[in-house]
Amino acid sequence: MTNEIGRVAGDVWRYLERNGETSALRLRSALKVSQSQLFLALGWLSREEKILLVTDEKGYRVSLKR
Repeated sequence: MTNEIGRVAGDVWRYLERNGETSALRLRSALKVSQSQLFLALGWLSREEKILLVTDEKGYRVSLKR
């Protein structure tokens, strides 16, 4: 399970590096992962202080921390 979370976290990071800030919904769709896979990966990256998560009216916006 840890390997899968790490793989998705890497995919998230690479997507954000190429495309910039996006919504969690768009990220999930682009990566074709389940909601739980995405949120586990976001938790991993957040814990490592690699991303910023901001709530908006539709959910979450995600960006790389610079």
